[in-house]
Amino acid sequence: MPRPRKPAAKALVEGRHIINAGRYKRNEPTADAIGDPPKWLNEAQAAAWREFAGELPWLNRSHRALLEIACTVRARVQSGAEVGTKALSLLRLCLSSLGATPADASKVSWAAKEPEDDLLD
Repeated sequence: MPRPRKPAAKALVEGRHIINAGRYKRNEPTADAIGDPPKWLNEAQAAAWREFAGELPWLNRSHRALLEIACTVRARVQSGAEVGTKALSLLRLCLSSLGATPADASKVSWAAKEPEDDLLD
C-alpha cells in the first residue's frame, strides 16, 4: 500500500515544495467557471446544480457533463423518490470524479482568488 499524500500545507511549511516542486504541483483550473444550470434541467435539478456550485467552488466548465448527471440523481434523492443502489453508486462515482468526497478533496488544488496588491507594481 503506498504512503498517503503529504498535505500541500505541510509541504509548504517544511519547504518540500521547493525541494520537489513537481511532487506538490497540482493542476490549476484553466477553464471558465461552471456557470448557470442548463435550460433542460427541471427546477429541483437546477437547485441541486446551485447547491453543488456552492459546495464545490473549484468546478469549472469541463465538469458540466458530470455535474448534470449528479444533479439528476441528487434531485431524485432529495425529492424522496425511490432511488436504487445503482443510482446511488452512480452519484458516488460522480462525486468522486468531481472531488467532492473527503478522499478525493485532498487531490484538488484550489484557492480562492486573492485581491491584487497595488504595492507590488
